[in-house]
Formats: sequence, structure tokens, C-alpha cells
Amino acid sequence: MAVATSPVIAEKPPSLDALLVLARQDMAAVDELIRRHMDSPVPVIPALADHLIAGSAKRLRPLLTIAAARLAGGRDEACLKLAAAVEFIHTATLLHDDVVDSSQLRRGRVAAHLIWGAPSSVLVGDFLFARAFELMVGAGSMPALEILARASRVIAEGEVLQLTRAHDLDLSQEVYLDIIKAKTAELFAAAAEAGAVSAGAPPERCRALRRYGQDLGLAFQLVDDALDYSGDSETLGKNPGDDFREGKATLPLLLAMARTGASERDFWVRTVDRREQTAADFDRACELMRQTGALQSTLDLAVSYGASAKAALADFGANPWRPALEDLVDVAVARTA
Repeated sequence: MAVATSPVIAEKPPSLDALLVLARQDMAAVDELIRRHMDSPVPVIPALADHLIAGSAKRLRPLLTIAAARLAGGRDEACLKLAAAVEFIHTATLLHDDVVDSSQLRRGRVAAHLIWGAPSSVLVGDFLFARAFELMVGAGSMPALEILARASRVIAEGEVLQLTRAHDLDLSQEVYLDIIKAKTAELFAAAAEAGAVSAGAPPERCRALRRYGQDLGLAFQLVDDALDYSGDSETLGKNPGDDFREGKATLPLLLAMARTGASERDFWVRTVDRREQTAADFDRACELMRQTGALQSTLDLAVSYGASAKAALADFGANPWRPALEDLVDVAVARTA
């Protein structure tokens, strides 16, 4: 007689659904603030800004500001202007980055500088920074203003550090992590911390949410760097292989170079340092990363930072925003599919 067995139930993939439902009303208000503050009598400004901002479906960073504020007990609208400011800061940095990197795609769309030109992209980025600071002042929280102003400075420092160490085959993992901590994780950290501050949370909870945001941002960037060698344009919102073609020394590349050593030194010098690349070089680089385990090591580190981000929420107790923020970590790390 056959023994009955229980059906195998596939594990449900991580989802942002719970977080998006919780934040729906707040994010609708943030979207309205964003639309209102993109307005300008100079036609190219709203047109160019909308081209990029409209491509951001989930608005993760302002969503993080809202979620942190609500998790920390905020019930008023103090966090809304800060969330909109965070989106403007992020968008401004993207506009500037795409000009510096000569990127072709951003969020699945043609990069703005290819449509309106580099000068317009840079200047509209400046406009968005100015709008962000107007929103921060309007929020009426000097501590939150200080947090986001500091973040803007740290992000700029990270971008300059990355630029000065571009194509550096001897870049250490420590310096690489310093770069992504500044250029990516800092805004995640500041977004969460500013939300907590706007809610009047005690210092230890503000620090916990800052740590959550920073470790989430590190995990997010590490996965992005791995996806550049294993993803597709739909997943990335940009062309896969852009980092390689630009000679960016990201962690997968650094690990692959270290693990192949002298045997592949000429290949890495030619393709990364001198950027003399053939059509087949990207595939070869991807294969070397798989063979050396460089991609898996990068993803393992992302998982580690994700676990640290979740641990930062441990003292918040039973609150529907907590599991929703834990889901956000899982979604960020699971983008490797």
C-alpha cells in the first residue's frame, strides 16, 4: 500500500506587498509633494526630472523614511516632506552620476543626458538638490536637516573617492566598502534615521534604524554589483556589463582579480586598467568570476549585511512595520533571480 506523502509547498518569494500596503496613503502624499516641487517655469526642468523620477516605481528610499517613522511611533505628517527630499537627493545624484559615467540607461529608460544633454542634466540635478533642501527646511526638524545635509556631503565624497580610484587594480576590499558605504548606503541610513528623528524616537532607536538603513544599503549595492555580471537589463534598469566596460573596480571584479592572480593579470590590466576590450571580454570576465567564486562571495557578504539589518530591528517588538521592513531586506538580497 502506498504511503501518502505531504505535497511539497514551494517557498513564497519575498515581497514588498505588506510594506506597500502599510505605506500606501503616506506614499501617495509623498508622490504629490514630489510632483508639486518638480514644477518650474523653465520647461526642461520638470520634463527632465519627470523622465527619471517617473521611472522609479517603488521609491525605496522615501519608503524607508516613512516606514522608519511609523515603526518608531510617528503618527503625524512630519516625515512626508523628508521622504520627498530623500527622493530628490537620490534623483539628483543619479543625474550627476550618469553624466560622469556616460551611462546609456537609467531605470530602464534612456539616460537623461542623452536626451537633453549633459549640461541640462547636471543643472537639473542641482535644481533637485535645492528643492530637497527647501523640503527639509519646510519639515521643521533641524536634526533631520542635519542628517540629510550630512548625507549629501558624504555621498559626494564617496563619488569623488570612487572616481579617483577608478580602474585601480590594487583597490582593497576595505576601501571598496568605504566607497559604497558613502555613495549608496549613506542615503539609506540617513533616510531611515531622519524618519525616526521626525517621529521623536529616542537616540537608541534612531541609531538602530540608521544601522538598519546602512546595512540594507550595503546589501543592496553588493547585489547590484554582482548583478552587473549575472543579471539582465530588465532586472538592473541599466545595461549589464556597464561596470566592466567602465572599468569600475567593484567587489566581484576585485575578488576575481585577486583569485586569478598572475595567470590573468594581463587580461585584467588590458580590460579594466586600459579598457581595451573586445566583444568577448565581458563573457570571459563573467566566467572567471563564476570559476573563482567571486560572485558567490559578493552575494554571501550581501546576505550577511542583510542579516545585520534585520538584527537592528530586534528591539522594536510586535509592530506590523517590523516584518514589512524585514521583507524589504529579503527583497533586496533576492534580486539575483
